[in-house]
Amino acid sequence: MKQPPNAPRAGATLGFVAFIVFIDMVGLGLIVPVMPTLLESLTGATIDRTAEIGGWLLFAYALMQFLFSPVIGGLSDRFGRRPVLLLTLMLLGVDYLIMAWAPDLWWLFVGRLMSGIMGASWAAANSCIADIAAPEERGRYFGMLGGAGASGFVIGPAIGGVLGSFGERLPFLASGVLCVIGAVVGYFLLRETLPADRRRHFTLARANPFGSILQMARTPIVLGFLGIIFLMQMASQSIASVWAYYNTLAFGWSEWNIGLSVALYGVLLVIVQGVLTGASITRFGAKSTCVIGFLFAIPAYSLFAFAPGSWAMILGIVLGSFAGLTFPAMQQLMSERIAHDAQGELQGAVASMVSLTSIVGPLIMTGLFGAFADDQGLFFPGAPFALSVAILIAAFVALLWNLARIKAPAV
Repeated sequence: MKQPPNAPRAGATLGFVAFIVFIDMVGLGLIVPVMPTLLESLTGATIDRTAEIGGWLLFAYALMQFLFSPVIGGLSDRFGRRPVLLLTLMLLGVDYLIMAWAPDLWWLFVGRLMSGIMGASWAAANSCIADIAAPEERGRYFGMLGGAGASGFVIGPAIGGVLGSFGERLPFLASGVLCVIGAVVGYFLLRETLPADRRRHFTLARANPFGSILQMARTPIVLGFLGIIFLMQMASQSIASVWAYYNTLAFGWSEWNIGLSVALYGVLLVIVQGVLTGASITRFGAKSTCVIGFLFAIPAYSLFAFAPGSWAMILGIVLGSFAGLTFPAMQQLMSERIAHDAQGELQGAVASMVSLTSIVGPLIMTGLFGAFADDQGLFFPGAPFALSVAILIAAFVALLWNLARIKAPAV
């Protein structure tokens, strides 16, 4: 199948969408290494307690993404991708500047709420791929977009670790400036990808997490993949929630070490999603590529849970990066089965599912870490990663069952 004839300079447009995702993720990655230090300075709490506070901050961010991802996706189906992407990126930059100024913990929570709303632009960015790429090529482009985001995490945490040594608020300021610059440049260079004749009316009945998921439930295969995504992302919350706290406690890592470890993962994910995903789908097909990713993910999290030293964490990062093959391949399989005028709605449903895990996941993972990282009872700070292993095994079984239901290629 060829690309739609009205695709406006597809390669250049997707390239700039990837640039927007890159800028967005650089801004997010910049603040990762300094969050424990900032929370300690604002609250005076110990590392295990700041981890729990960090979990509540992630909860606030994820709750807004869960609620607003379908709204952003629906608005992009109605008004186009360009205005939604530019407006959310600009407001995200303003929000980072507010957090750079935040005089107390409550202002930091306000900032995270706003970041969650603006960060829901992920749905509009991914919808651009469905607008102008042929169905059989979407997995490769989804991977490239994921690689662009991962490359932002290569640069972001590394720079954040350096800037954080001069002050824990400086990375927030840098994040805000980057997002504003990205929005300004995008105003002049980003082209619209959704033609007016392929747009649909915006309704709140569909532009909410439950309405969008109900729409996707009309296609059982897609609903099955959404459930698998939920389990996958729930498992990944152990890394998102306690990575910095766990390695600080278990191995004495500094902010610099934490930043470099996240950057290493980002480099590998750029290669896996940006290069290897397309090659794997071409060589083995989207279904087999989904399975391959899981065969690396489960051993990686097992290493994290029972790591005897820092070397095991690094090895786990290497193995875990190959799990990045799974998500773009599933996106292709879902996108092939959804109508053109509902691609934003699909990406909104995916984003809501991811965000739902980010609502409950940090509370579970940080709470589990806090329970097993103090001087009371069993000392097992790797407990969140052990839980992730169990979740991934369940997700793998569900994946095999869902793939078995795909009897013929999508039409």
